[in-house]
Order: sequence, then C-alpha cells, then structure tokens
Amino acid sequence: MSRRRATEKREVMADPKYGDVVVSKFMNSLMLAGKKSVAERILYGAFDEIERRARQDPVQVFHSALENVKPAIEVRSRRVGGATYQVPIEVRTVRGQALAIRWIIGISRKRGEHTMTERLAAELLDAANNRGTAVKKREDTHRMAEANKAFSHYRW
Repeated sequence: MSRRRATEKREVMADPKYGDVVVSKFMNSLMLAGKKSVAERILYGAFDEIERRARQDPVQVFHSALENVKPAIEVRSRRVGGATYQVPIEVRTVRGQALAIRWIIGISRKRGEHTMTERLAAELLDAANNRGTAVKKREDTHRMAEANKAFSHYRW
C-alpha cells in the first residue's frame, strides 16, 4: 500500500440498458479477457431469464441478491507477538459490494447448468431468496468473525 496518497477512484459509467452503475460494475467483473460484449450478453440474458422465471424486475432482484450476499463483518489476519490472530473487522460498503459481486460470479462459474447465463440467473435468484452458495459463504464469514470475537481488541 502506498504511503504517499490515496489512489483516485475511477468513475464507472452506468450501463446503457438499465442506467445502473452497480450493474455496470458487475458486468466489468464478469468480463474475461476484455470481452465486454460477451459479458453484456451473459448478464442481460440472465436478467431476461430472471424476468421470465420470477416475473419481477430483474434489476430489483439483482440488488436484493447483492444485499443478501454482502458481508457486514469479516476476519483479517493480525500478527501480535509472534502469533497470528484472526481479528474480526467491519466491512466498508465498497468492499462489501465488491466481495458480493466477486462471490456471486465465482460461485456462478462453478454451478452445474449448461450456459453461464443460466448459472448466473439461478445464482442471482437463489441469492435474492436468501439461499444458495453465495449466501452460505456470507454466513460462514459471519460465523468465523463471531467465533473470533475474543480477539476484537487487536483491531487496528
């Protein structure tokens, strides 16, 4: 980490179809090897699939899925006197959103459906309904932080 000054955050343009910055960030994280049109097709296809299955606004389902996956607390390693402790720390909103996006995409890629569009749609629907692997990951993170609450005085 640089000691000089904080890096400037780049502004992400809102996506063209829904006009949402978070959807655009998700699309950029989904993109592999600079293939934005492929990521766009996958995400918009997943949104169409969500609309067909759930008969709800896909952007609303997407935001509720992110909200359900976003962690509130996590553990960070901290060395004190030769021992390493897992210290629970609150997650900033920007990092929480980034973690939720990363978890949903990573878990979607490991699912068993045929196309990435189907996998992403299924994972977003599961997360919006408070079930699925991404929500389980958030609960595991919270459980780990709860178990290490005794070391919270090592917070820095």
